[in-house]
Amino acid sequence: MAPTRARKTGVLLRRIVVTILGVALVAVGVLLLVLPGPGLLLVLAGLVVLANEYPWAQRRVAPVRRQAIAAAQFSVASRLRIAWTAMVGLTLVVAGVVWMAVPSLPFGGVGTGSSLVLSGLVLLGLLAYSAWRWGGRRAAAGRAQSRVV
Repeated sequence: MAPTRARKTGVLLRRIVVTILGVALVAVGVLLLVLPGPGLLLVLAGLVVLANEYPWAQRRVAPVRRQAIAAAQFSVASRLRIAWTAMVGLTLVVAGVVWMAVPSLPFGGVGTGSSLVLSGLVLLGLLAYSAWRWGGRRAAAGRAQSRVV
């Protein structure tokens, strides 16, 4: 009887942890949809975590994943977009360093500065991945192949 109770407690504890983590990721992702950062990626990550416990979350993973992929493809559709996105990422990194170095700025300090630097680095990393995955000659070859078929 004790193993059954322990198992139920473990299942409940797992469900609580998954719920808290998933909701936190979705909430931060929603905030980052309007703030600098990878909002759609965090919403997707939160839904993937929640999908381990909740069927409603499983049904929402695929549409969000499609939208995230479409946004990534859009961001590397031209050299101008790639350059603009890279400039924004570098600006976030520089602004973060400035915010850490000059604590008299509004909300100045390590907290704000490090979050800006992290957002910029994540943006640059996602841009590099998107350019590798969907940009350049590979995307052009895919478009040409889809026209043939």
